[in-house]
Amino acid sequence: MDRKELFAKKPKIKINGKVSFCPTSAAMELIGGKWKSVILTHLIGDKKRYNELRKEIPGITERTLSLQLKQLEADGLVIRKVYTKKPPLKVEYTLTEFGQTLTPILELIIEWGLQAAEAKGEFIFEE
Repeated sequence: MDRKELFAKKPKIKINGKVSFCPTSAAMELIGGKWKSVILTHLIGDKKRYNELRKEIPGITERTLSLQLKQLEADGLVIRKVYTKKPPLKVEYTLTEFGQTLTPILELIIEWGLQAAEAKGEFIFEE
């Protein structure tokens, strides 16, 4: 079914048990909120350990990062790989193939954020 035909039928979309009435709401069910898209942008093109993400995302609490990573994993956007062969325990996070489909969108959001900062705000450089 093509998109035009799909939109003409006005289907509801159910993701994670929640019914949405438009594709935007359905997408936000997976990537909405303050931190999910931030975490996903830090995983573009590279795997990261938990502590790397904590250092790269100032302002996020350990609990919030842990909960958001678990939710992103449950939604199939992030893979959590645990290495237990030798101590200390090592855990890495990467985007799944499905999660990687968000890369162009996230890169556009990053670019728009920079444009918004130039137009509506300012850049603050710490020395």
